Amino acid sequence: MSAGEILVEVTRGIAVESRHAGSVAVSDAAGRLVFALGDVARPTFPRSAVKALQALPLVESGAAARFGFSDEELALACASHSGEPEHVATAAGALARLGLGAEALECGAHWPTSDAAARALAASGVGPTALHNNCSGKHAGFLCLACAMEVEPAGYIQPEHPVQREVTAALEGALGMSLAEAAVGVDGCGIPTYAAPLGAVAHAFARFATGEGFGPARAAAAKTLMRAAWSAPFQVAGTGRFDTEAMQALKDRAFVKMGAEGVHVAALPELGFGVALKIEDGATRGAEVAMAAVLARLLRPEGEQAAWLASRMRRRLINWEGVEVGELRPGPALSAA
Repeated sequence: MSAGEILVEVTRGIAVESRHAGSVAVSDAAGRLVFALGDVARPTFPRSAVKALQALPLVESGAAARFGFSDEELALACASHSGEPEHVATAAGALARLGLGAEALECGAHWPTSDAAARALAASGVGPTALHNNCSGKHAGFLCLACAMEVEPAGYIQPEHPVQREVTAALEGALGMSLAEAAVGVDGCGIPTYAAPLGAVAHAFARFATGEGFGPARAAAAKTLMRAAWSAPFQVAGTGRFDTEAMQALKDRAFVKMGAEGVHVAALPELGFGVALKIEDGATRGAEVAMAAVLARLLRPEGEQAAWLASRMRRRLINWEGVEVGELRPGPALSAA
């Protein structure tokens, strides 16, 4: 099994202390790989990176419009949010449109991933609910689809439920492959997750970016979801998070979404490209630096956009005394690309 290329280096002083290996695929909407590093054919679980693809049936079916979902609620349907109060309120609002409460969510509860939000919640003496789960917006979208389909919402996370059948079909259509024989697992929030080659995931997000290879309704749904994320990027992640800051800085030049275990994707409408990358050791810090480097090379930004990408491409490492002790930076494979 290939360990991939060295995409990111971590320095201490002038020495390289650690390295993050991985793979990168950049595809156009026809499925042609325009750039690749590492093993982009090996099946990889994309995890939460494909939430926007999983949200396509919510919009394409008319369910979101029927129940009046706002841009904030659509952005949250694509999100791995930090569990901040604004995220919790948006998820609760989406459920209220359906006449449902947090008890309808089947994603489980966990503490907010935002330290500030978790500390504030703990200080209040109240524990987390499923609304704090980083996937609560996606699950609210699943419940919306179930209500629009007029099927029993309970069990909507199961592979055989009509909602998950629609979601899987949307994934297959975007990836351009059958998932019937794919490796399947259970994601952190309880739904099925399917392994697919990074090249296919990049192709899916090129289609998402352009609408090419989609029918008119699905192409319109993709555009609606991207516009919602660009309109409400805070809902997609949260304070200080890469995806939120990327879409705030780059505007409509990029839709960006992380996934667990070092996966990151992007849809680049102006170029018609999709990007998918995987850091082998699962490190989010490595995936973010690698994605910043890829976006900088593809988009050729200027001004504030270039400055933001540069700050994320070379991240200063500060010790507890506030002294800079090293940095994260693109590794030789990306630097030489």
